Amino acid sequence: MKLSPSLIPALISTAWAAAIPDTSDTSVAAFEDNHYDAVVVGGGPSGLAALSGLARVRRKVLLIDSGVYRNAPTRHMHDVLGFDGVTPAYFRWAARKQIEFYDTIQMTNGTVVSITAPDATINSNTTTPYFTVTTAFDGGSDATRNISARRIILGTGLRDLLSDTPGIRQNFGEGLYWCPWCDGHEHADQPFGVIGPLSSVPSNVREVSTLNKDIIVFVNGTDTEDNRKALDTASPGWQSLLQYRNITIENRTISAVVRLRDGSTANNGTNATAAALPSVEEYDLFRVDFEEGPSIERAAFILSIANEQASWVGRDMGVALYGEGRMYTDSNLLTNIKGVYAIGDANLDNSTNVPHAMYTGKRAAVNCHLDLAKEEASKDIYIEQLNSSSSGSTKRSVPPTPLDPRALWNVVNGDLDDVLFAGEYDQ
Repeated sequence: MKLSPSLIPALISTAWAAAIPDTSDTSVAAFEDNHYDAVVVGGGPSGLAALSGLARVRRKVLLIDSGVYRNAPTRHMHDVLGFDGVTPAYFRWAARKQIEFYDTIQMTNGTVVSITAPDATINSNTTTPYFTVTTAFDGGSDATRNISARRIILGTGLRDLLSDTPGIRQNFGEGLYWCPWCDGHEHADQPFGVIGPLSSVPSNVREVSTLNKDIIVFVNGTDTEDNRKALDTASPGWQSLLQYRNITIENRTISAVVRLRDGSTANNGTNATAAALPSVEEYDLFRVDFEEGPSIERAAFILSIANEQASWVGRDMGVALYGEGRMYTDSNLLTNIKGVYAIGDANLDNSTNVPHAMYTGKRAAVNCHLDLAKEEASKDIYIEQLNSSSSGSTKRSVPPTPLDPRALWNVVNGDLDDVLFAGEYDQ
């Protein structure tokens, strides 16, 4: 049987996505007494991009991956160039296989329990300050080990806070979603629902306005006079928007969302033609039950949901949280703690998508490497000056040439067809 080249990537994704081989040495002994240039916490797109960037400049780096991913519930990834329509598991597998080529990095499964900053009294001119990363490899206290790192990159992500309403959590990512760029195209031109408080209605309606016309918004009893007045101030003209698009507000309290049809079979690999396409229609069907009155059927929903840090290890070590609980970073993705970077969904730039997560990982890698290189150069010069002074030499040290982040970006970013290519430096 001869396969069309266009079908091969999709067939690979369906065959291998369920079980990603782990070729790293996950034994705790492999990491005892090891000192790393950096430890990357989190094995999602941002963490993998950071690891890739540091591997390209031969930094000794360990990535610790808990195996918990925010996009795990979704059927397929979308809007990721070169990987539109693959499963999140396949994307991670492909990225790991490429990064494994570089021999200065390691990847392992584990959960970071805590991170302790270096002793502030250490003289960094003569002694390298290390963070202590306490990690549980097997979930038990006996398997907890300390790992040393000069820099920390936190790609720990966010956790979505889903409603306890029956059917919401169980169907999230499969017909119920929160990002139209990630999942909306597969449910275009279908009877659609928006679930969320009244305050979220205008933005959600605008986001799906080119995808769906038959829309009902389910606001769970939040359509009150006070909330309408507040929304008039926050989003003037919102009622005209709904009237123009013939959108109905349903204010009854939802008691359950019941699946009537599973739309995943359209692109699950059983149909080779469909599996090779980046986007295929998913014909889910749900029934919305209320505390009183008749039910309503919809094909798919966008949800307005809150989220929080998936791991509190950054906060617990002193990283400042701003806004809606995001880790503070400056333009270099440095947090308020020297030597600690925050990337991906977890930081405060409020952009939560895979391409942007990869970009932040790559940018943090560049800045991390440059910061380490400056520290190394300063330390070498200081020691040389001490040696010259003790020997009576009057020879002066020449300051190192400043490192250019833009030039280094071009080195670590790879080629256009690299799975973790993050685009131009200026974004």
